[in-house]
Amino acid sequence: MLFSYLAHRRACFDKRREREERIASLPRAYHEPLSPQEKRLLSRPISSIIHAVQTSSLSPVDVLLAYGKRAIQAQAQTNCLTEVMIGEAEKWARTAIRSGPLAGVPVSLKDMIGVKGYDSSLGYSAFTNAPVPNDAPIVRLLHDAGAIPFVKTNVPLTLYSYETTNDVFGVTENPHKRGYSPGGSSGGESALLAFGGSRIGIGTDVAGSVRVPSHYSGVYAIKSSTQRFPKTGSTATVPGQEGVAGVQSPMAKTLEDLETFWRAVFQMKPWDYDHSVINLPWREVHLPLDRPIRWGVLWDDGVVAPSPACLRALKMVTDVLARHGHEIVTLNSPRPYEGLQIASQLLFADGGKLFSKPFHTFETIPAGITTALRALRLPRFVKKIYAWYLRYIRRDPVYAGLVENFHEKTIQECYKLVAQREDYRVRWFTVWRSVQTRGSSGDNGVDFILTVPNALPAVPHGGMRHGWKACGYAVLFNVLDYSAGVMPITRVNKITDKLPSSFRARNAIERDNYSMYNAEAMDGLPVGVQVVGRRLDEERVLEGMKLIHGLMADAGLTYQGIPL
Repeated sequence: MLFSYLAHRRACFDKRREREERIASLPRAYHEPLSPQEKRLLSRPISSIIHAVQTSSLSPVDVLLAYGKRAIQAQAQTNCLTEVMIGEAEKWARTAIRSGPLAGVPVSLKDMIGVKGYDSSLGYSAFTNAPVPNDAPIVRLLHDAGAIPFVKTNVPLTLYSYETTNDVFGVTENPHKRGYSPGGSSGGESALLAFGGSRIGIGTDVAGSVRVPSHYSGVYAIKSSTQRFPKTGSTATVPGQEGVAGVQSPMAKTLEDLETFWRAVFQMKPWDYDHSVINLPWREVHLPLDRPIRWGVLWDDGVVAPSPACLRALKMVTDVLARHGHEIVTLNSPRPYEGLQIASQLLFADGGKLFSKPFHTFETIPAGITTALRALRLPRFVKKIYAWYLRYIRRDPVYAGLVENFHEKTIQECYKLVAQREDYRVRWFTVWRSVQTRGSSGDNGVDFILTVPNALPAVPHGGMRHGWKACGYAVLFNVLDYSAGVMPITRVNKITDKLPSSFRARNAIERDNYSMYNAEAMDGLPVGVQVVGRRLDEERVLEGMKLIHGLMADAGLTYQGIPL
């Protein structure tokens, strides 16, 4: 036990020192303030950078210098970086393929994505000092497209959290307000993007892990459906977990950059790099002009109602859509709560054994995971009694329904859950417009689903002690495998977003989450909305986001990020 703890402390010390030394050893130019020319370069969309590099009016080395400087500044402010690859990236920049569709674009990567010669430790001290032997397929694609991977970004231990903290690299701060989470598990990525230290990053999402960080930090993302975007070649905390399958997906500082990147990746035919990607080229999608677009709004998942700030953002979007002739309807769907029940059981089907196996003695475990592991290890009869108490004494069937089945599963139980998931998907399929299946709404179905990414804005550090139970708005669309995008809309306002004195929580999960909501303390934090399409519908989701973005801009409601 003592030796395990000492090994943990030593690994953490060595890894942080390595990061500091890599930054300190960079050429002096990286430690100087940004010049006016570099600030202008950082403000350019990546399409402009790509064109300038392709026409030889801009050097990839100069682009890397500007973004490297800003990334180091972001690290100093938010502690968002893990592997600093800028030294080697200079070599990649000098030999970058200048004719590629991503020529000269620096790209940041979530820590789990494999880059040859660098660790993918995921914040586990047990995984440090173990450089991966090969580049992940997406990294090879990026090099061939002319892009320059240059940093990797921080994640929460286990990856099962909307906070980003671990003993190896420390706590990542929200770039808008210290003391608050930037999201997770792609929280280092969202912090870097929001700060302007990168314009394009790649994260992963198994329960909202690119969408919630985008919401918390004020950036853009589209979670792909499975098999649409490369995902192999990454280190996982629960390898083989396919009940709620994770995906890799891009994140961006602007919506324009997000579209440019998606198109460039598909120009490279990702199915030629990764066996898991289906051969489905990027499609040109045009939203209908001959009829109103119908937006089905999920106002409440039945577990935690959207906070006043998040509800206001959602209403801002529905109001502007309605003013321009779009049809806003309340979504008539199967219960979202059922999706949360299925997800919570499948994601923890092994009882948390795989992601906890590498823990060293006294390694700091994220607050929510500590709570989850305690619950998983309780005897089942104790959970049955507690669920009975919650249901019949506390009158809380929502929490009781999650507690009573939260235990390690047998193979047979896993099969049964997957069958439940598939039946749930069948029932959800009927909400869409024009689907041909019994029980469908036909022409009365919806074109898009619109909802919040999470019930709260960014939570304070430690908030996942309760917040991990309230992931329903995000994990629902992982269970369904739908394409889902998040975009920032506004910021918390300490006056208009106060919690009404009449508010009464409906269940323990809602009560615990609302105990963290404080509009005055959260003032200025970003708030986003979530745009959802059908499976493998990334192009249409992008068009829906572009439509909202344009209408909000026309109304003078454009979201403004962090200035350089």
